[in-house]
Amino acid sequence: MPVPGADRWTAADLDNIAENGLRYEVLNGQLVVNAVPKPRHQWLIKGLERALDAVVPSGLLAIQGLGVLVGDDEPIPDLIVMTVPFDVDARGIPAEQVKLAVEVVSDSTTLQDRMVKPVVYGEAGIPNYWRFEINSFRGQLPGEALPVLFAHELGDDKTYELTHRVGAGDAVTLRRPFEFTIDPGSLLP
Repeated sequence: MPVPGADRWTAADLDNIAENGLRYEVLNGQLVVNAVPKPRHQWLIKGLERALDAVVPSGLLAIQGLGVLVGDDEPIPDLIVMTVPFDVDARGIPAEQVKLAVEVVSDSTTLQDRMVKPVVYGEAGIPNYWRFEINSFRGQLPGEALPVLFAHELGDDKTYELTHRVGAGDAVTLRRPFEFTIDPGSLLP
């Protein structure tokens, strides 16, 4: 395992890590290593990407697994909606181009997806953050079916404000970053 060039990891340091089936990202100067997501996680992301592709306005693109450049950090949301064009050979996508960051909470990413990444994305000015809970979680409401979508919009203080909480079987029309109607249950078999 290589060591960072300074006292913090940077996105550029990721170029020196051999691919080995793990997922590497840099958050707050720390190297974060996660296992490859499970099929349920990926199924939801693929379903969401397909649904978004049908409604994303011209000039925007929904895409999975790209790093977002936030200073020297490079978090990797499960899916982003970003402006186009973009440099297809770049290290990652500049945060200014990202209009929506989406995370699907896994057992190994719970803390990052619920607490760390929203702060990083908010400070970077990403206007919308969606989180999907696919496993039972503390705070789950009685009778609330999984998956549950938590949709957030960025406030003036660069923190996210919850705008919608929607469980499977219920549909909601989100207005930002564009109009999109979704029942989270439609994203899983």
